[in-house]
Amino acid sequence: MAQAIGIDVGGTGIKAAIVDTTTGELLSDRLTVETPEQATPEQVVSAAQQLVAALLEQPAVLGTFGLEGIAARDAAAGGWNIEMPIGVALPSVVVDGITLSAANVSTQWIGHDAAAHFSRAFGVPVAIVNDADAAGWAEAHSGAARGQRGLTIVTTLGTGIGSALIQDGLLIPNTELGHLEIDGEPDYERVASPVARERDGISFAEWGARLSRYYQALERLFSPRLFVIGGGISSAPELFLPHLDVQTPVHIARYNQNAGIIGAAEFAVVATG
Repeated sequence: MAQAIGIDVGGTGIKAAIVDTTTGELLSDRLTVETPEQATPEQVVSAAQQLVAALLEQPAVLGTFGLEGIAARDAAAGGWNIEMPIGVALPSVVVDGITLSAANVSTQWIGHDAAAHFSRAFGVPVAIVNDADAAGWAEAHSGAARGQRGLTIVTTLGTGIGSALIQDGLLIPNTELGHLEIDGEPDYERVASPVARERDGISFAEWGARLSRYYQALERLFSPRLFVIGGGISSAPELFLPHLDVQTPVHIARYNQNAGIIGAAEFAVVATG
């Protein structure tokens, strides 16, 4: 069994857990703190440190693994002794550990060496991955797209629309397909996300028509073998799936709100192994 810490940074909350990266099972409670108001790199890294410290002090974690060899903070030295990989999912395009965009976080993340920053903070190499790519990685590795051949498109429906392309189990990163221009709308997630449905006060049937146009565009451009739909709305698929008009098979994501944590942890094992 390989364990890793997964951290998922969102616009409203930062979540973390210890993950069995073979099965995708959480080996600890999932802990959450509010994302700092400005969400600068310094604030987010500090919040992540507090979260991991609390995570590793859980009695269930200490009872299962024991303090030594898992993680301990040397208060006197002001440092960390962590002997498992750490992965962080961020709402940003990520290239070589550098964040090149910022969604619902400070613009200070743009051009920031996030991998170096988190690695210094925790004293071990930390792997950085886009949040939608983390979700896609989790679903491809041990979730709803496990063993799927050909192209799978994983989408996360939330504040916007996140996307991950998985070809024969391999991640094609940083696709940002929520920003496609469709029907004259230059940024289609603005009209097709769950937040857009709530903002516009439309029914699920009307929203389903908008979603259908989105997924039909993906079909036309990519000819996928499978769609996997995640994000918070995926916990209630009966509300929208009956209104979705597509030819491609659709699976609901296995991991829902835990996908970013699990994918970040699984990515860390590969990236730092």
